[in-house]
Amino acid sequence: MAVPPLIDSFGRLHDNLRLSVTDRCNIRCFYCMPEHDVRFVDRRQILDFEEIERFTRIAVSLGVSKLRVTGGEPLLRRDLPLLIRRLAAIPGVRDLALTTNGVLLPDLARALYDAGLRRLNVHLDTLDRERFRQISRRDDLERVLEGLAISRELGFRIKLNAVAVKNLVEPDIVPLACFARENGFEVRYIEFMPLDAQNLWDRRKVLLAGEVIETLSREIAPLVAVPDADPRAPATEYAYADGGGLVGFIASVSRPFCGNCNRLRLTADGKLRYCLFSIEEDDVKGLMRSGAPDECIAALIRSNLARKWEGHEINSAKFVAPPRPMYSIGG
Repeated sequence: MAVPPLIDSFGRLHDNLRLSVTDRCNIRCFYCMPEHDVRFVDRRQILDFEEIERFTRIAVSLGVSKLRVTGGEPLLRRDLPLLIRRLAAIPGVRDLALTTNGVLLPDLARALYDAGLRRLNVHLDTLDRERFRQISRRDDLERVLEGLAISRELGFRIKLNAVAVKNLVEPDIVPLACFARENGFEVRYIEFMPLDAQNLWDRRKVLLAGEVIETLSREIAPLVAVPDADPRAPATEYAYADGGGLVGFIASVSRPFCGNCNRLRLTADGKLRYCLFSIEEDDVKGLMRSGAPDECIAALIRSNLARKWEGHEINSAKFVAPPRPMYSIGG
């Protein structure tokens, strides 16, 4: 008998699962984490590889086919290539990607590739060493660039994720786009979202996608919306009119894409969330560690999805920021 697809009450089909493997990070970007005294989950409360694989297999049996491994910084998770190999081997998984800040890529890129990973999203806001240090509070730009070069040589498909903060990153927009064009990467500009741990977010600090599009069109080449873009993808893609590649925009503030959302999220400590901004979550880990059968886990997934809201309402007075910061939820 066919398994009913994962469709919520608004008719959205869900086939994308984001798996956070740690809430720890080795940099301290100001729009995500405080510089000192960060509170992390006790390591005993983090899902082990067997639990992550089990949950993923259940989700795939319900129709999930796309996986993204996130953190915190996922490369801090010991023996991560072993988990990548196990996830890549699950029948029904047709796409597996990983989001990283890139600092540890020089050491791990080869092992990740050998484990079956082929797609990377690398966080990079700037090519300027001093501004990198200002944003991340670490001096690791050269490590990130080295990791990108190694990963490109190995054959990874690479996207760069850049957070667009107004009155800060304007000097980086064009150089980063040129760097991506020259190396065959796709840069994605992400509007600054209210997910920081210090409540620094203000809509006036958001560098809007429209402003970035105008800048790139003026300074590099006109941008043309990609007509056959996946309507359920979080990024709106544009192509350079001169054939110089693609650039993406995740405009959660100015152009919310909630109506096409296809994602579920599992936090490192085993909580299932139907939205990055949700204020409620379900305890997968508790069920697993109490001996619940797969059927109960599957029922929890469907129950969580059934409560999914229409959208996050960032632009409304009703918006409430989630109690967890980004690094604790998973990117």
